[in-house]
Amino acid sequence: MDTRQMIVILTYVVLTQITLGNIDEFDCVDIYKQPAFQHPSLKHHKIPEKFTSNESFDRKNKYKTNDQSCPKGTVAILRQRSETESLHLDTDDHFGHHFAVMDTYPDASIYRGAQADISIHNLTLQNNQLSRSQIWLENGPPGELNSIQVGWAADGYKTTGCYNTNCPGFIIVTRKPSIGSIFKLSSVYGGDKTVIFTPHVYQDVFIPGWALKVDDEMIGYWPGELFTHLKNGASRVRFGGNTYISPDGISPPMGNGHFPLKDYQRSSSFLHVKLTNHRYQTIEAKTILRNADSRCFRLMDRRYTKENGKSFSYGGAGGRCGI
Repeated sequence: MDTRQMIVILTYVVLTQITLGNIDEFDCVDIYKQPAFQHPSLKHHKIPEKFTSNESFDRKNKYKTNDQSCPKGTVAILRQRSETESLHLDTDDHFGHHFAVMDTYPDASIYRGAQADISIHNLTLQNNQLSRSQIWLENGPPGELNSIQVGWAADGYKTTGCYNTNCPGFIIVTRKPSIGSIFKLSSVYGGDKTVIFTPHVYQDVFIPGWALKVDDEMIGYWPGELFTHLKNGASRVRFGGNTYISPDGISPPMGNGHFPLKDYQRSSSFLHVKLTNHRYQTIEAKTILRNADSRCFRLMDRRYTKENGKSFSYGGAGGRCGI
């Protein structure tokens, strides 16, 4: 089944939905009438001026379907389809999850942000399958875990989650269609150019929430009212791939659908993997290799280079990978 690759955000507090999106499927709504403000904790929330006062909407983003934007004072919200489902895939131990990720060292470090250049690939999925390439920022014990997840995802036409703006909490400030928008370009296996996008999630110095930029463009933020443990920073950061099986037990492909190779043009990869430390300084990520959790997927750590920074490759074809 054909799929679309799109920007997706997800948190344990603000679960979001992968849906098909283009300019015709977005509505321009008053910035204070967007779904985020349906969250009970945000009834009296005021958007900080710093997130709206320096808007720059004349930049052309090569990943957007076009360069249209909403009028000032409004934001672009993906129109929800009536057949949308809401199966919450929000825990690592959920039946059918598989991972191939790089993990920060399990010590007492606190992080204020994370970013990476993530390669984008076209995948073929069945109904009720989900494949994500993303960054996780987490804090808190299992029963109280706060988690922000940002990346791109592929989903069959039948939706398998509650993502993006379906569930309230993430506040969009850009007037351009962004969250849920489709990438019009993707990397070609063995091609001479890798198509990437660069999400950057960071905790603002003056505001207890977390902001999201994509390719240096401010998209929106998660207000501090949503969080308990993440207010104090992230104790764990992960980078990599995650799949969810369909009811027949078949896991979808991850990354570009192939095992990683030494050749970047034939691998799905995270490049220039960086963290923001507790002093709000950007540093190269020092991570511990976490083995992929099934025979279907692999992860290859790569040596640091000036061209690619801290990087790794990952992926696999999926199949009957166990549960």
